[in-house]
Amino acid sequence: MQRRDFARAAVLLPFAGPLLAQTPAWPQRPVKFILSQPAGAGPDILARYVGEQLARLWSQGVVVENRPGGQNVIGAQAAARSPADGYTFYYATTAAMVTNAFTFKTLPYDPVKDFAPVRLVGRSPFVIATTSASPFKDLAQVLAAAKAQPGTVTMGTEGPKTFSGMLADSVAGKAGGKFNHVSYTKGSEAIQDLIGGRIQLVCLPDAALTAFIKSGQLKALAVSTAQRQADMPTVPALAETFAGFEYTGWNGVFAPAGTPADVLARVNRDLETVLRQPEVAQRMQALGSLAEQKMTVPEFEAFMRGEHERWREVIKTLGITAE
Repeated sequence: MQRRDFARAAVLLPFAGPLLAQTPAWPQRPVKFILSQPAGAGPDILARYVGEQLARLWSQGVVVENRPGGQNVIGAQAAARSPADGYTFYYATTAAMVTNAFTFKTLPYDPVKDFAPVRLVGRSPFVIATTSASPFKDLAQVLAAAKAQPGTVTMGTEGPKTFSGMLADSVAGKAGGKFNHVSYTKGSEAIQDLIGGRIQLVCLPDAALTAFIKSGQLKALAVSTAQRQADMPTVPALAETFAGFEYTGWNGVFAPAGTPADVLARVNRDLETVLRQPEVAQRMQALGSLAEQKMTVPEFEAFMRGEHERWREVIKTLGITAE
């Protein structure tokens, strides 16, 4: 586990503008979102943006507290041990709340027992990309090479046990092939190695690649959503190659177990109010996240049960062992 790294906390103060009707009993003071990524990372930018919208709605500050390190463990543990008083929440990703449970032998927090699901905020697509000068013209050529010469096609990911790594392995496995994993702690380093010709492909979040694709330096070969995306209409969805295949990360809001149910319901409703705003959805898409515009607390609970079952099977199929 990496050493504890307490990044700066930022207070997102409410700004001028019309406020919607609100329940006077809550919130009566600033609300805190704990985040297990560093300041400036994709989830951090999203959490701060969503926090700004909620601060406007609540007429209270929203504090985003970064607790990065240990592959999300430090932040998740801090959130799990926070008071269940309705003023501390965990802005979490799939890794912290699902896949860590199957890739770690032991965790100092229980993703199921220690948290109450509040609401899914957005889903984050992944993209398989190469350089514009690459001999690979489409995904079919990539998969054919990975099958004909297993382990020779170099694929830059964030590691074999990360979302990007498991996606790359899942795609290669479905085609009967295998990639040569090259792991990076930062997606930006993988992109620079791709542009520099040191690797052949990358599998990374949409947000990390968008600017390079728009500039023409890189070309997208596939997006991991079930359908093509509006901002990349010419890029095939993986489901066009593998029927029914969908593979997206997500970010959502959780509370420490025992948080009052009326507060959970209130935050869920207010998040829906925010996420239904067209300008919010547009901004989130620009940040690489597709806003989830409708999901109740019970629906999110059911979604989480399904995610645990799905990822248990994915990780078992890939032969990943807990460490």
